[in-house]
Amino acid sequence: MSALVRTRDLTKDYVLGGSVVHALSAVSLSIEAGQMVAVMGPSGSGKSTLMNLLGCLDRPTSGQYWLEDRDVSTLDADALALVRNQRIGFVFQQFNLLPRSSALDNVALPLLYAGLPAKQRRARAAEALEQVGLADRMGHLPTQLSGGQQQRVAIARALCHRPALILADEPTGALDSATSAQIMALLQALNQQGMTLVCVTHEREVAACAGRLICFKDGQVVSDTQQLPRPAALLAAGAVA
Repeated sequence: MSALVRTRDLTKDYVLGGSVVHALSAVSLSIEAGQMVAVMGPSGSGKSTLMNLLGCLDRPTSGQYWLEDRDVSTLDADALALVRNQRIGFVFQQFNLLPRSSALDNVALPLLYAGLPAKQRRARAAEALEQVGLADRMGHLPTQLSGGQQQRVAIARALCHRPALILADEPTGALDSATSAQIMALLQALNQQGMTLVCVTHEREVAACAGRLICFKDGQVVSDTQQLPRPAALLAAGAVA
């Protein structure tokens, strides 16, 4: 394996009411290609700030961030947007689907921004929906889908442009235990196929599904441990991937 993500002394400060808040303080870490990493920490610990920086949604105050050996920490806004669109997939707690668009059109949206022809967009979106087990729901609107199915659509959207890295921010936060188990089983399956995933969660049961756990406190890494991933099906009795 090679390091897909590397940070060195990554720091992010915010000015609030005349005071400087050190959201992230000189964080250095690396994530190997093919790893599934869970990130935990209390509110204000820096985990969401790290996710924003890794996702090129924000720029660090100081320090460096390499994605696929490219230093993205100094890129301008347009270049960061290109990296986000081409190399990073996002999965959010609230799904963020367009309510009046079909599952297929929701998944194809990033490819529209990338400028792919309509036929190619639809083919790639259909392939991603099939990958997450929703081949028979492509024409359904979000309101016609369960919460778990909507999150699968969101995961398919993250996959459709074949990113190097998927960032999942509380991907089970809006789901019940059984559905959470299904979604984590899907993420585990994608990881076993070689996808690199970083998952921010406040649930230890969800974090246990990853092979590595990084814990934050006061803007710093306080522990970074390898662990034996727990089968996601154990998150809820009778849950099936």
